[in-house]
Amino acid sequence: MINVFGSKVGEEEIRQVTESIGKQWMGMGPKTKQFEAEIAERLHTDKFVLVDSGSNGLYMALSLLNLPKGSEVIIPSFTWVSCAQVVMMAGCTPVFCDVDIESQNITADLVKPHITSNTGAIMAVHYAGLPVDLDPILELGYPVIEDACHAIDSKYKGKSCGTVGAVGVYSFDAVKNLCMGEGGGVTSGKKEYMERANVLRYCGIGKSGFEASTHGKERWWEYNIVEPFIKMNPSDIAAGIGLAQLQKLDELQEYRKKIWDIYQEEFREISWIQTPMDADTTRGDQHSYFTYFIRVPKRDQMAKYLFDNGIYTTLRYHPLHLNPLYQSKESLPNSELLNEQGLNIPLHPSLSMEDVDKIIHYCKKFGEEMKL
Repeated sequence: MINVFGSKVGEEEIRQVTESIGKQWMGMGPKTKQFEAEIAERLHTDKFVLVDSGSNGLYMALSLLNLPKGSEVIIPSFTWVSCAQVVMMAGCTPVFCDVDIESQNITADLVKPHITSNTGAIMAVHYAGLPVDLDPILELGYPVIEDACHAIDSKYKGKSCGTVGAVGVYSFDAVKNLCMGEGGGVTSGKKEYMERANVLRYCGIGKSGFEASTHGKERWWEYNIVEPFIKMNPSDIAAGIGLAQLQKLDELQEYRKKIWDIYQEEFREISWIQTPMDADTTRGDQHSYFTYFIRVPKRDQMAKYLFDNGIYTTLRYHPLHLNPLYQSKESLPNSELLNEQGLNIPLHPSLSMEDVDKIIHYCKKFGEEMKL
């Protein structure tokens, strides 16, 4: 079965993990600091705080904003469940917004109808790595959390996605462009946010006992708890994998783009396949090519046809406003249409060119058999 998502790891990642185990340093340590420094340099940001998952990174971001309890946070419905869950866990209310049918991203015009006197923040998700048009959203005057979990290599007007809004969040899970198995990160241009994030991720402890002892403190085992928070520490095992991935990220991205370009060329003239938007390079935008999202008629039948021929596809994501948990009364036509037409087909660096040819062949063959 050809998987819809995937990563590519090898000897470099194994060496990093083996080194950490050999040094008996598997928790948060020197590799974590090294990864934070190197990723911050790549993103052209002053500080980066590594955490244990992108979902926890989103919760961290909301905590840094320190919104009043009950505040409303506008988020796209067409996104991963963590976006809504962290809002609720922070004592706020998720307000679901529709997305643009072509980009699968929110726009300022789609956000505006949902702004109320209780609005506290806006969460902008760079779907598939395509940059959200952020400037008009920032002009609305609310702090923007950038969910850049698909967008580690994306740029908006020349700036790395995740570094434009109030706080940026990244994911390094097993299938992301830069994978660690599990991992996430937070960045911000506000120094006070980053200092606080560094403290919060370790249960809100100001300094660990080891850090205190190296600074000459007596009774270093007595620590100062700054505020209550859950533990989000990353590990040097994960950070080491991330360091190896970071060294090959340009190569991995080049291969993703190669597959993307082949799909775009092969599907462009097929009338029944709506291909995804490319980034607007004329204004300095850059795509991360996390997933290839098409819109097709007879989507369910196509997914089953591809599955029966050894190709796994999926829909990322089921619109959250349709989930009974959130008791939403919103009508969001674009998200609901995507729910019936959208399909993610395989795009990742573990695909062979033979895999790509097979995917294209069976997509086209489905259309022929269905007379689309």
